[in-house]
Amino acid sequence: MKQRNIRAHSQHKTSPTRSPKTAARELFIPCFEGKHLPSNVRFSKVLPSVWLELNFVPQLMFKGEATRDRIRNRALHSMNDMQTNPKKETTRMTAKTKLTFFLLALLTIVPVASNASAEDSQSQTNSAELAKKTQNPVADIISIPFENYFYFNAGPNHATLYDLNVKPVIPFHLNENWNLITRTIIPIINEPSLSPGSRSAFGLGDINPTFFLSPAKSSGFIWGAGPTFTLPTAMDSLLGSGKFSMGPSAVALVNRGPWLFGALAYNQWSVTGWGKANVNDMLIEPFANYNFGKGWHLSTAPLITANWEAAGSQQWTVPVGGGIGKLVWFGKLPADILVQGYSNVKHPQNTPDWELRFQITFLLPGFKKSSK
Repeated sequence: MKQRNIRAHSQHKTSPTRSPKTAARELFIPCFEGKHLPSNVRFSKVLPSVWLELNFVPQLMFKGEATRDRIRNRALHSMNDMQTNPKKETTRMTAKTKLTFFLLALLTIVPVASNASAEDSQSQTNSAELAKKTQNPVADIISIPFENYFYFNAGPNHATLYDLNVKPVIPFHLNENWNLITRTIIPIINEPSLSPGSRSAFGLGDINPTFFLSPAKSSGFIWGAGPTFTLPTAMDSLLGSGKFSMGPSAVALVNRGPWLFGALAYNQWSVTGWGKANVNDMLIEPFANYNFGKGWHLSTAPLITANWEAAGSQQWTVPVGGGIGKLVWFGKLPADILVQGYSNVKHPQNTPDWELRFQITFLLPGFKKSSK
């Protein structure tokens, strides 16, 4: 199971020239004029794909779809700091701030959807069908999701973790009866310090390819099964397990009317590697989508995880939540935009208690892959 970790907020020297940080401040601060936000809102480094980091009093850290067990283990080690400083003041994000954060992300869909949805009649006819394909993990279409995960209140610092997952899904037509669907997660992780004195890291995490063998002519009930692997490609020991892991993976779903629902699951065990901790991780991702037409849909897809190597009370992370999305058109290129929020109703001590996801998936329906 992949864990996304985050880098610490580094100090930058000011320069007489206009830095990206200054540009971001000048661009975004006017948007909040007159609003009652915390006084120490600061904007920091803009990644190549452009992301904005807000740092409130409790020091926020950004991570993505990170291996929750790795974050949990680091957080548990940091409890020593809490025990030596029991009176240390910490501040969690208030419910009002959480709601504001989610609404700001949610509202990004509206202008993008309205500006990008100048579709012709043929595009409108295909919107509902293409939206369902983005919701199907074994769809017969090439898609490239960019998934941004923000995990809040991790560790004694109550940090926010960020992870950008690039997840290309490529189907191969083996013959008229079978498809091979490849689904690869490439995480770019930013992990700040989770506790006083701990270090930070930023870079590539462990890459996770999965291969599903799926019937080519399925319609109402669709399934796929195959192996999944975790490759120890992390650029820093904080960003990966240091283990080559593998295990079985399966997905099953029902496509009926406006509904598309099902579940994806896998379990991985470490085989070899230099990491100290063994890997025995499970992931279950139940998903349900209701499509209204014209590309609009409600979606939920919580990532339920279990680390079987941990103590019983520290094994499970169970998120509850969902969000809204819309399939839009950028010229002739279809893309699905999705915003979701989840509360971790059960999670190990000192791990994130809620998360925000922002995802855009580009679809390439004109491209077909064949093994021949």
